Amino acid sequence: MSLFITWSYFWSHTSMIVNALYVFTIICIVVLIILENRSPLKTIAWAIVLVLLPVVGIVIYLVFGQSFRKRKMFSRNGFKGIEDQRRLAAVQLKRLQDFPFYSNPQIYEKIPLMRLLLNNGLSIVSDDNEVEVYNNGRDTFNAILRELKKATRHIHIASYIIEDDRIGGEVRDILVEKARAGVNVRLIYDDVGSWRLSKKFTQSLEEAGVSVCCFMKVRFPWLTSKVNFRNHRKIIVIDGKVGFVGGINIADRYIDGVPEIGTWRDTHLCLRGGAVRSLQRIFMTDWYFVKKELLPAKEYLPSIRRGGKCVVQIVASAPDFDWETIAQAYFYVIATAKKQVLLATPYFMPTSEILNAIKIAALSGVDVRLLIPEKADSIISKWCTESYVEELLDAGVRVFQYQSGFTHSKLVIVDGIVASVGTANLDFRSLETNFEVNAFIFDAKITSELVLQFMHDLDLSCEVTHESWSLRSWSQRLRASLARLFSPLM
Repeated sequence: MSLFITWSYFWSHTSMIVNALYVFTIICIVVLIILENRSPLKTIAWAIVLVLLPVVGIVIYLVFGQSFRKRKMFSRNGFKGIEDQRRLAAVQLKRLQDFPFYSNPQIYEKIPLMRLLLNNGLSIVSDDNEVEVYNNGRDTFNAILRELKKATRHIHIASYIIEDDRIGGEVRDILVEKARAGVNVRLIYDDVGSWRLSKKFTQSLEEAGVSVCCFMKVRFPWLTSKVNFRNHRKIIVIDGKVGFVGGINIADRYIDGVPEIGTWRDTHLCLRGGAVRSLQRIFMTDWYFVKKELLPAKEYLPSIRRGGKCVVQIVASAPDFDWETIAQAYFYVIATAKKQVLLATPYFMPTSEILNAIKIAALSGVDVRLLIPEKADSIISKWCTESYVEELLDAGVRVFQYQSGFTHSKLVIVDGIVASVGTANLDFRSLETNFEVNAFIFDAKITSELVLQFMHDLDLSCEVTHESWSLRSWSQRLRASLARLFSPLM
């Protein structure tokens, strides 16, 4: 009996000690989150997770919640090309007024945006570009395959998703053929985005001489703290002359669609000119990041001036940047719009700053239209997106739900003169944690082409009204609100 009492006493005190240690740990982590000076919404969301999910909440925070931007756990300092880019950006900041486009009154109004992108992301301005816009996967892959077959010196590809399907096989076969012919072929795929990619697929490439790198492998228990920071970029550079960037990954769904949600609507660009050098720099930086191999600028950054006249800035963002470059650019270009803002995104979970910029633009009389999918490939993201609709309508934003399949385009078009096309969605993940890349285009002709396609997409959409939105059930409203509460953690 005395032994039982002693044992009970021991466990009761042990339990008290464990509980005290747990509470102490929770308090310490919450204090650390507060000291990081994150947005109040994100801080509160993480505090709720830690309190409501004992033990599990701590694990989730350690894997997904840490701020690497402030802790500098990623770094590009070892990449020598950054210093060259920094010097070139400094020169352009001083001499931007000497560019021929400076006399164009429409572009002149957007010069502060160019300066912002030079300051916060070293995004070099080029005014000699030719830009082709593709509005579906079939046309995009036809162009990509055609240009890949022309390669004579090198092929660089970075893709968030690569799948071993029909189009993935076609791309692989060309890369194998080119590598065997002596072309330098390098491929980066994301470990999370391409989690279904087989070893057999990558081995066939490596055996042919293709250099294949997986971006930040997630292996338990090692590297789990970085699983949240993914390379969402889609970059193809061929011989330093032709570049592709946009929303399309290497997978059949971008051509054939998905049975549950229909055809896939996306936007991709083919670039020729100085913008290709910027895409190349980003790939070279990523290659150094994953391989620690410095690619020689003399070989991979040739000075090729095209006959085009389109002004482009290639803008990258990542956890290793001092500033959230694309997020700042989105905020600025929307906040300074004078006539019109057209937005298309598959996932609408904006930061509070960008949400306010959108609402303020609409309230000030700017024509603001948002295109979102009616059907989505992520149900939680769809619910979260729905939570923003009512306040957008109240501010005067016109909201449209795409009906003809799934819209995956990431577009920001402002005042008929500046447009952003790329990989960054209007959500927390793209704006704060992912490695992303966008092309900011300053050109009336290309922008008008994008506007025309946007308006065509609206014809295939249903406009949301206050009356129709008020008919949502109580359960629909609740799930949307709950999804939004935890959206900063997604």
